[in-house]
Amino acid sequence: QVQLVESGGGLVQAGGILRLSCSVSGGTFSRYAMGWFRQAPGQEREFVAAISWSGGSTSFADSVKGRSTIFRDNAKNMVYLQLNSLKPEDTAVYYCAASSRPGGLLTSPRIVDYWGKGTLVTVSS
Repeated sequence: QVQLVESGGGLVQAGGILRLSCSVSGGTFSRYAMGWFRQAPGQEREFVAAISWSGGSTSFADSVKGRSTIFRDNAKNMVYLQLNSLKPEDTAVYYCAASSRPGGLLTSPRIVDYWGKGTLVTVSS
């Protein structure tokens, strides 16, 4: 059974930096495309960032492009999301996600195989 556990959320001031971590267990991590999604109150879950199984390809939502980084450590079964220049509109529950679908990037919640339970990020103005 694959389990994803996020950490690193919390309260941050606008303009600050936050690094989220996701630990994956129970599967062959290096075979998974990984992604981060977020869901703000009253809104649908949306794509934030994705990284291929090798780490060689990444994708970012326009809302975070240029101020975020996603990277993975296949030796440690970890994936990370760093958000810089945080804005109040970044406030949401952030979810780590995995897909065993071959090829491509995990940019849609519809192709997610495994979800974490989420970590809350609150950005104060």
